[in-house]
Amino acid sequence: QLQLVESGGGLVQPGGSLRLSCAASGFPLDNYAIGWFRQAPGKEREGVSCMRYSGSRENYADSVKGRFTISRDNAKNTVYLQMNSLKPEDTAIYYCAAALGSCLGSDFMRRSYEYWGQGTQVTVSS
Repeated sequence: QLQLVESGGGLVQPGGSLRLSCAASGFPLDNYAIGWFRQAPGKEREGVSCMRYSGSRENYADSVKGRFTISRDNAKNTVYLQMNSLKPEDTAIYYCAAALGSCLGSDFMRRSYEYWGQGTQVTVSS
């Protein structure tokens, strides 16, 4: 079974940066789309970004375009989310998820994902 473990969260000041990692074990990610999601207290889960592990197309929510970048390290079976120019409204628990197939473009937020990590807390505050 595919297992996902997120890391890299923490407390950062507005305008700062963090890089989240999503390390996968159990299966290689070649046939999977990897999505990043976040959920703030009292709010619904929100899709942040998605990429097909074996592809090049990247998908982003409008709220993070130009600030966040998704990438991968094939040797480590790991997907990253580089977050720059962080804002207080980026505060949330961030999750990575995996689904067989593609991200389905801008519909990545609404497709189903078979595997989820446990989440990592990101807090943006001065």
